[in-house]
Amino acid sequence: MYETMQKKLISALCISMLALASVAPSHAAVSQSQANRLGNSLTPFGAIRAGNSEGTIPRWSGGDTTIPDGYEGTGDHHINPYPDDEPRYVVTVDNLEQYREVLPDGVAALINRYPETFKVRVFPTRRTHSAPDHIVENTRDNATSASLVDGGNGIQNAFGGHPFPILHGSNEEQAMQAMWNHLTRWRGRYMEREFSEVVVVGGKFRPVTMRQEVFFNWNMEGGSEETLENIINYYLSTVIAPEQYAGGGILVHETLDQVKEPRKAWGFSAGDVRRAPSLAYDAPIASSGGLRTVDDTDVFNGALDRYNWEYKGLKEMVIPYNNFEITSDKYTYDEVLGNQHLNPDLMRWELHRVHVVEANLREDARHLYHKRVFYIDEDSWNVAVVDQYDDNGNLWRVTTAMLKNFYDMPGVWTDLEAFHDLQKGLYHVIGLTNESDKTRVFTDDFPGKRYFSPFTLRRRLSDQ
Repeated sequence: MYETMQKKLISALCISMLALASVAPSHAAVSQSQANRLGNSLTPFGAIRAGNSEGTIPRWSGGDTTIPDGYEGTGDHHINPYPDDEPRYVVTVDNLEQYREVLPDGVAALINRYPETFKVRVFPTRRTHSAPDHIVENTRDNATSASLVDGGNGIQNAFGGHPFPILHGSNEEQAMQAMWNHLTRWRGRYMEREFSEVVVVGGKFRPVTMRQEVFFNWNMEGGSEETLENIINYYLSTVIAPEQYAGGGILVHETLDQVKEPRKAWGFSAGDVRRAPSLAYDAPIASSGGLRTVDDTDVFNGALDRYNWEYKGLKEMVIPYNNFEITSDKYTYDEVLGNQHLNPDLMRWELHRVHVVEANLREDARHLYHKRVFYIDEDSWNVAVVDQYDDNGNLWRVTTAMLKNFYDMPGVWTDLEAFHDLQKGLYHVIGLTNESDKTRVFTDDFPGKRYFSPFTLRRRLSDQ
């Protein structure tokens, strides 16, 4: 393009400017005076501390770390701390328009798609999210130092906590910051669990049972940006049942900047460990029956580079929250799983303020989803609901995350995720533990980074 001698100097200057732009922060962090709002008018995580004027969203008063009587400790099935709560109202197809403005489009579509069976039971709002002191402190520090780099596909000068508790900069930057807060949100330091995932077809399903271990490198107390080595977390998932798939699984090193350094992934089976470079974006997850893409997992994960991002504002919306019943061991999978959606009589929804972020596919990129709309809880930065559109602009799939307060972590995270295909009338669920002996186990006693090495994994598999 710059083949003539007259253009060489211009070419060199342009290349230098582009190189600088790729590494320079896209927008300065907030001032110290703005950061001082954290823990005052704002919660330590950047949410509005005050309730709303109607009193339907209460003031945040520190979250809820109370351990209910009878709870034996981390890994035990959670006891519902609010058994006497009753729904404030129930949204059905008959009164949908009355509550339409507080429902995500995908939730309204589920009501219209299944008018005889799907409903939304809206309970009193409980702002239960909290986090340890070091996460609070890191979040405050990040507010005045963190910035986006590589066009928003990475961040720098941040560690632990939320990198952007106070959204700022351009509209696109605020949208990306909100997504990064989700990607790096507090989920403990080390977590393991056994769970099942299912594809439900006409009420029938066959569970695939997995063992999952995650080392959240980003959240390590006493760590730093340097100790990360560009890896946010280490993830290991192994199939337990059915027997023909047992022993296989995946190992993932989730990178902080996935454009600069794509996630490192390995698949393993029968003692063989191989790199899995395609484990990203819209690659289908086999156990989901094609209803979940790789970047649907954890409601959203991975690089942001295939979309143009737009921040749509902070809105009051009804989202799943404090879902202790549908994840309880009081119920079997048959009782939890309906023919075309989760049992609505066991689901709990609440009115919360959410950050609404819209992602539209770039013209030069490809993905199954042409548009995605994310509804992000202002307190915990968890994505609670996602609307996904096809190439024709039609609402195609809807993801709902059953958020709840893990008082043993402590903090709010999802314990169950449902992926609905509105066109096929099918759905997929991941995270079922109702029939398991244990739910998520949080601990600071973890094996360390070497445990998540492909070389260590090969040795463990060869010894089996």
